[in-house]
Amino acid sequence: MQRTSDINVVATRALPSPAALLRDLPKSEAQAAFVTHAREDIHRIIFTDDRRFLLLIGPCSIHDIEAGRDYAQRLAALAKEVSDRVLIVMRVYFEKPRTTVGWKGLVMDPHLDGSHDIAAGLRLGRAFLRDVLDLGLPTATEFLDPITPQYVADLVCWGAIGARTTESQTHRQMASGLSMPIGFKNSTDGTLQAAVNAIKAAGQPQTFLGVNLDGAAAAVDTRGNPNCHVVLRGGSSGPNYSAAHIAQTEALLAKAGLPQSILVDCSHDNSAKKPELQPDVMRALLAQIAAGNRSIMGAMVESNLAAGNQSFPQPKEKLRYGVSITDGCIDWATTETMVREIHASLAPRFS
Repeated sequence: MQRTSDINVVATRALPSPAALLRDLPKSEAQAAFVTHAREDIHRIIFTDDRRFLLLIGPCSIHDIEAGRDYAQRLAALAKEVSDRVLIVMRVYFEKPRTTVGWKGLVMDPHLDGSHDIAAGLRLGRAFLRDVLDLGLPTATEFLDPITPQYVADLVCWGAIGARTTESQTHRQMASGLSMPIGFKNSTDGTLQAAVNAIKAAGQPQTFLGVNLDGAAAAVDTRGNPNCHVVLRGGSSGPNYSAAHIAQTEALLAKAGLPQSILVDCSHDNSAKKPELQPDVMRALLAQIAAGNRSIMGAMVESNLAAGNQSFPQPKEKLRYGVSITDGCIDWATTETMVREIHASLAPRFS
C-alpha cells in the first residue's frame, strides 16, 4: 500500500510520561505551599488594591544551569531586600520561539549540540524550577509547546503567552486550563486587540485535544482561567509604554469589560531591542506611577550576570559565563541599581 503518513518524519522517540517525571522529581510540600502562596500574591497585585510592584526579571533563557543558579541566588537575596514594595519573580524560560530557526531552549536542546534530548531537557527544567523555589523565589516562564505544562506547570507561579502565539487558539485553550496567572503579550505589530480577545477566550470553559498525566491523548475540559492580563511589549510600529499608550490600553480593556491592569515588558520593541535601554523604560513607568497611574502593576526585564548576548551556535567551551545566547540582557550591577531605584521610587505609595 502507498505510504501516506509520516513521510517527512525521520524518527519518533518516546518520552517519559508526565506522571513518571513528576514521580521522579516530585515537588515537596513546602514547594507546593510556596507556589500556592506566590500565585495568590501575584493575583492580588494584578487584580486587587495590593500596591506592591510585580517585577518579572531574569535571563532571556536558561541555557547554563550553573549560571542560572548563580543568578537565582543573587536575585533571592535582592528580592528579600525589597519585598515590602516589590514582588520579584524570576524568569525561568526553557522554551524560545524562533522567527525562522535557531536554538529552541533548554527543554528542546539541553546539551546545546543539536541532539534535541527532550527527555533530559524536561528533567533539567523541572529540577531547576525546584531549585529556584527552594531559594524563596517565585518562578515565571513562557508556555510555548502545549504538552510541556503537564511536566512543569505545577512549579510555575506566573506564565506568559508570547506575541507570536497570543492569536493561537491552541494557546488560548491551554491557558484556560492553567493554574497560575497568565500574561498575554500584544501582537508583534504592536496591536492590542488579539491580547484582549485572548484574555476573554482563556477566561471561558474550553474543550480541546491534549495529553493526560499518563501521556495518553485526551479530551481536556477546562473551567477557564480568570487570572489573565495584558502585557505590553511594543511592536513593529514602535514602543507602547508611554502615558498615551497606557491610556489607550486602559480604554480598550474597559470597553472589553476587563480589569485595567497592565504589565509592561521593558525589553523587545519597547527598548528597540537594545537591552541597555530597559532601565530607561522602567523610569518612564515609575514616573507615570508617581504621577498617579494605578493601572501599571508591574514590569518585565531581561537580566543576566553579564550584559548583552553572544552568538550561538558555537562550541560550548567558548561560551562566556553568564551571557545570554538568545536576547541581550542587562548585567547584574545594572539589575541591582534598577531594582533599588524601583523600591525607592515606590516609597510614596506606602507612606
